[in-house]
Amino acid sequence: MSSLPASTRPVDDPADARGHWHWRGQARPAFAAEPTLDQESVWDYPRPPRLETEPREVVIRWGTREVARSTRAIRALETAHPPSFYLPLADIAPGLLEPAEGRSLCEWKGPARYWSLVDGERRLAKVAWSYPDPLPGSEMLRDWVAFYCHALECTVDGAIVTPQPGGFYGGWITPELVGPFKGEPGSEGW
Repeated sequence: MSSLPASTRPVDDPADARGHWHWRGQARPAFAAEPTLDQESVWDYPRPPRLETEPREVVIRWGTREVARSTRAIRALETAHPPSFYLPLADIAPGLLEPAEGRSLCEWKGPARYWSLVDGERRLAKVAWSYPDPLPGSEMLRDWVAFYCHALECTVDGAIVTPQPGGFYGGWITPELVGPFKGEPGSEGW
């Protein structure tokens, strides 16, 4: 917790942001879909997020160019969100990532930096992010990279993923997930 008085704390103070969360994965709300035996409810994920290794193969393509292929991804599982998939730099094609402007702060993972994809004359701005200095509990994400899938073809175990609604969040909706998902209309208060 910051030692600054509340009136001078930055708006993006993690301690303040954490206090606003009502749903923490301990009980599924009545409006959440009931998962079947082969499904996962994003409402059962915890807050703060749980990080777990993902053995399924993750492939990211930008048109015909393969950006990444990994069986060593880390999934960040957070209440109401489809998971974000983080890949080690070694599994991303060299020379495609270029630092992008902007910053954000995740109250659980820390300050994020953004990346663009660049391939010759082609450019896809601010399509990935990483945590160079993660907060305690998220150290395993240090310098691993997650991608927004809205402008890329991303697959998990061969299944094409869809982007988390809303444009701001970077979760990947895979076939086994049920929601509703943060980012959908009406989810601002979750």
